[in-house]
Amino acid sequence: MTTHRTGFTTGTCAAAAAKAASMVLTGRKPPERVDVELPDGTRVYLAIVDASGDMTSAEAAVKKDAGDDPDVTHGSLIVASVTWGHGKDVTFIAGEGVGTVTKPGLAMLPGEPAINPVPRSMIRSAVREVTDRGVDVTISIPGGRELAEKTFNPRLGVVGGLSILGTSGIVRPFSGTALRDSLKCALSVAAACGVRNPVFVPGRIGERAAGKLFRLSPEQLVEVSNEWGFMLDEAAGEDFDRLLVVGHPGKLAKLPAGHWDTHSSRSPSAVPHVAELGNRVLGRDIPHATTVEGLFNDLPQDESGRLADALAADIRNAISSRVMESFPVTVVLVNLSGSLLGADGDVSPWK
Repeated sequence: MTTHRTGFTTGTCAAAAAKAASMVLTGRKPPERVDVELPDGTRVYLAIVDASGDMTSAEAAVKKDAGDDPDVTHGSLIVASVTWGHGKDVTFIAGEGVGTVTKPGLAMLPGEPAINPVPRSMIRSAVREVTDRGVDVTISIPGGRELAEKTFNPRLGVVGGLSILGTSGIVRPFSGTALRDSLKCALSVAAACGVRNPVFVPGRIGERAAGKLFRLSPEQLVEVSNEWGFMLDEAAGEDFDRLLVVGHPGKLAKLPAGHWDTHSSRSPSAVPHVAELGNRVLGRDIPHATTVEGLFNDLPQDESGRLADALAADIRNAISSRVMESFPVTVVLVNLSGSLLGADGDVSPWK
């Protein structure tokens, strides 16, 4: 059995860098490695790439090792710069490549550096192991502004760079926890911004189509990726008026078949379900196809529309059942180019 290598979160790296920098600030020799405490009480050692400065200001860096997880920050330098503060607290400042929160609904208030509560606690504890004096800690990630464009941050209202995240201090490869945390944040931002009629999309195809077909605010669009079961369960607990789902049937047609995680490695192809529905709706055996897109392309336009409408109704019923009829659901299906295939439900609230 293959064993995947774990790594350290950005928060753990920031805590280690802050501790090393604080040691230099207090007149100690720049360390080659430091130990920090994780939220569960265990201690880990991290190598310090560089530590320099004097008793006025100091800086240290840790090269992030995310293990075998496909983290965008793997290999990045996490830098902590420290100076003596005017008060008694540890104060956090967003440096180069670290974002600032601009929308409500996240763990930190608008205007605050995008350093979440658990990493803040780890950084504060690491600094307090060195000094009880007030310290201003600036966390930077060189290149972080560009890396943030590959994350959910722009949609979440985190501008200027990355977020310092982590709840356990350890990155467990392919666990899906980080993705679900980001998706849940997007839903929280939508609710906090007063969105009553959110729009769920699987990814870019649905996002582009929704923007073309409807009048939407940026906060209304919530990318679900493959986590449909998780996100629909979360949505059922929010006070939404209704929900619009826009996407390609190759993903969404998996939902009526009970596959709420639509990742291709964890769910089968949707072609058999769509073909079976097509046989019933059209009253004949439809041509064999290897993809859902190909199946619709092989049908005459009128039959394609009838099948897409029936499939949208099938998907809508499955989603409505999943959210326990908490709010009305509308489903709009589009092809790979973003053109409308079919729909079921009232679309007027989004027009």
